[in-house]
Amino acid sequence: MTERIGFVGVGRMGGNMARRLKEQECAVTAVYDVDAAAAQALAQELGCEACTELKHVTKLSDFIITVVPDDSAMKAIYGGGLLNRAKGRLFINCATVTPEVHLKIEQKVAKAGAESLEACMASSISQARDGTLYLMCGGKLETYERARPVLEKLGKTIRYIGDAGKAAQVKALVNLVMNINTAGLAEGLGLGAALGLDLAMLREVLSQTGADSRVLHTDGEDMQKRDHACFFSAAHAAKDSGIALKLAKAQGLNLPLAAATKKQYDRMIAEGLGGLDKSGIAELTFKDRHQGKPAAT
Repeated sequence: MTERIGFVGVGRMGGNMARRLKEQECAVTAVYDVDAAAAQALAQELGCEACTELKHVTKLSDFIITVVPDDSAMKAIYGGGLLNRAKGRLFINCATVTPEVHLKIEQKVAKAGAESLEACMASSISQARDGTLYLMCGGKLETYERARPVLEKLGKTIRYIGDAGKAAQVKALVNLVMNINTAGLAEGLGLGAALGLDLAMLREVLSQTGADSRVLHTDGEDMQKRDHACFFSAAHAAKDSGIALKLAKAQGLNLPLAAATKKQYDRMIAEGLGGLDKSGIAELTFKDRHQGKPAAT
């Protein structure tokens, strides 16, 4: 690729995506983050520029990949100079935000003479680093085709969902189901522990029955060992379940399992556990945990 690529948001996901593209011999030219020290450190590692202004990222880049945490952060960067002299640029937005925000961003970007695509990620840090992300894309088809060369260096599966906002809807449903499964697994293992069952045995039995799930394999052992090193935080789980519940409310649907799961993740935040991995929800379901026994971080 000859296009210059800039990143806005270089935390655990964005930083590793930038490293991946650099290893793929892409021209990563600029990085920006509200944590200026993080941006500076990554810039030194990759040999690019750490920008202190968003408009400078746009000036130095043809493609700008944004990886920010929520709606307010997305609104802030697009209202903070990122679209200054943006004509001809392509903005690829990877954050999990509400579909409405993606729609508004697409409109703002178009007025600036540029293009935007949502590329929602259903993967974690290790997949960002080795280029095996699952990417769900929404926007104009021709914009998706323009972005594909860079997306294919970041993801193992690249799926075009439809118009702007549609990929964000699908991503919200992915995380809704994942969060419910995680909460259910924590309750099953917590009850198993209270009954004195061998949890390694229990996890093996669950994996061979209708109780199997992806989170059993990614989070089950971590729940047992209280290893909640963060790959997808409880705070993000709460946010994403909230996005799905907002979509359900707009459709007049009642989702009691999703609502109960969000309450559990909200409780984690309230009790100072929001920075733990989503597997940390087990701290609320195992007897004699959390209070007086801090979880691993």
